[in-house]
Amino acid sequence: MDKNVAIEVKNLSKTFYIPDRKRTTLVEYLKAPVNAFRGQRFEVLKDISFKVNHGETLAIMGNNGSGKSTLLKILAEIYVPDEGKIHINGSLVPFLELGVGFNPELTGYENIYLNGIILGMTKKFIEKKFDEIVDFAEIREFLDLPLKNYSTGMQVRLAFSIAFMSHADIYLLDEVFAVGDLHFQEKCRVVFKELKEKGKTIIFVSHSPELIKSFCDKAILLDEGKIVKYGNASEVADLYVKS
Repeated sequence: MDKNVAIEVKNLSKTFYIPDRKRTTLVEYLKAPVNAFRGQRFEVLKDISFKVNHGETLAIMGNNGSGKSTLLKILAEIYVPDEGKIHINGSLVPFLELGVGFNPELTGYENIYLNGIILGMTKKFIEKKFDEIVDFAEIREFLDLPLKNYSTGMQVRLAFSIAFMSHADIYLLDEVFAVGDLHFQEKCRVVFKELKEKGKTIIFVSHSPELIKSFCDKAILLDEGKIVKYGNASEVADLYVKS
């Protein structure tokens, strides 16, 4: 693999199977291995291939159900592809399952350390970044409250704030600018721009042609699991609008 390439995907395919009926009894569960693949078949991704060089920003576009989030989850090793190969050169942080490991019974203060350690941070690093995390999330006055008393928006802001402090070579972002209010979204844009200026590799899902034209080098347009176009970000964004 070329050392300048951060991620290379070759002939990637993924299929899901939806059972015709639910299994509700023990007998039905015991029979599950035999009947596991009886049901509706959905080819979510079909023969996907692309490369992302270090320092590039790649957008993934497409209508709902086109396979965008599934592709990110495969890159993050949450899903396993049925076919194809993926080569990743560098450390990777996914902004997909935010807040994984949060404990609603613990305080915001305690959850910062818990979630940070799950993301691979050391206690010393968290202590150093603690004030930045709290101020970015705008939750200082609520630090001593259990997380279960936080609103959904507060929990998401906290999860993003912790994840943004992670040091990585590659960042995977799923609709990062659709989270929180406009003020918080603008703060995310600033951090996003800083990551790009530092030469980080960024792959993100977005429905915003303007955002993609402003920030991205390349883009992929997916339709029904297939790549319709892969190349210059502005050209792909324009095609997305037309289609």
